[in-house]
Amino acid sequence: EVQLVESGGGLVQAGGSLRLSCAASGFTFDDYAIGWFRQAPGKDREGVSCISSTDGSTYYADSVKGRFTISSDNAKNTVYLQMNSLKPEDTAVYYCAAGGDPRERLCDGMDYWGKGTLVTVSS
Repeated sequence: EVQLVESGGGLVQAGGSLRLSCAASGFTFDDYAIGWFRQAPGKDREGVSCISSTDGSTYYADSVKGRFTISSDNAKNTVYLQMNSLKPEDTAVYYCAAGGDPRERLCDGMDYWGKGTLVTVSS
């Protein structure tokens, strides 16, 4: 059974940091790109950051460049999202997702999704 389990969400003040974790199981981790997506109330889901387990290439949305860092521990089948300098507009449910790799666009067409973890940034 494929599972993507997110953890690390919570309430933080603006300017603070959080680290999200995504623990994957049930598929060959090295053959997949893993990404973080978010959905704020009343807004469409957006791709935040994705990483290739094949070659380590990464993608970041413009809104998080320079503040968020994605990393992967292939030995632990876990992907992390370090979020620094958080802003109230980063408030959303953050989802982890996986899609077959290699791929042309890292965050497109994901196959598996986690249930999400809530990040709330207070002003």
